[in-house]
Amino acid sequence: MTEAIGFIGVGLMGHGMAKNIMAKGYDLTILGHRNREPVDDLVALGASEAGSVVDLAKASDIVFLCLPGSPQVEAVVSDLVKGLPDGAIIVDCSTSDPVSTQKLGETLGTQGFHLVDAPLGGTPIQAEAGKLTALIGATDVVFNRLKPVIDAWAETVVHVGGPGDGHKMKLLNNFLSLGYAALYSEALALGEKVGISTQVFDNAIRGSRMDCGFYQTFMGYALEGNRESHKFTLTNALKDLRYLESMADAAGMANPIGNAAKNSFAMACSAGGDGDQDYIPHLVDFVAKRNGVTRT
Repeated sequence: MTEAIGFIGVGLMGHGMAKNIMAKGYDLTILGHRNREPVDDLVALGASEAGSVVDLAKASDIVFLCLPGSPQVEAVVSDLVKGLPDGAIIVDCSTSDPVSTQKLGETLGTQGFHLVDAPLGGTPIQAEAGKLTALIGATDVVFNRLKPVIDAWAETVVHVGGPGDGHKMKLLNNFLSLGYAALYSEALALGEKVGISTQVFDNAIRGSRMDCGFYQTFMGYALEGNRESHKFTLTNALKDLRYLESMADAAGMANPIGNAAKNSFAMACSAGGDGDQDYIPHLVDFVAKRNGVTRT
């Protein structure tokens, strides 16, 4: 493979993506971080570890970023441009603010680089298996160049539109899933309040038209107590809904339902749900506690 690949953010999702890129024969350079386990594993499989962002940039034609959000992406990109070759592609797989993405893409374009937004759909298990969904915002030319590398870790690749459109679509997707989480949490608390247990609620919903994959992973905790049924933090959920609000503001649109869902997550985070192991389905506990409900 002629393209040299860099990868920054080899955590829960990034490790599997990076591993599958190497499995397709690409040379891979990664940047280490405080969690050494995925870094050491990738190095053992043949990846090179760069000593700095600039060193990684010098060794890469395409750089993937899997970071918490736009502030971290902007900071890393400011260092990447110091070492990247002309025509290099930066691929932001984070769930970022599309307002920031579009501005950053325009700036990079004037410097001879390309920014692609490629937010992810799926779980760490799907990342390891190379079966993620990628929502791509890129020009046709850049998309065609990049797609063989994306295919290494994605089972479904959707070219949504131009730069920034991938992040827009990802926020709409997360609006639906996080809105469901807020609805489920409130419905379960209200059910308990009026004498409908979590088990009875599930008996009625599971297998009906209201059932779905997200419902099942959510209830994996709410009903079965599996704390890792959906490993996406409450703080990341709140961040995404804030980005949704920013996108709606930029479009001049009222976003009352999105803001209501955002407030549910803000309440949970402010009440102690801001840890790195406080995940989306745990919202049910915070909503119940706020309403003086003990779930059964």
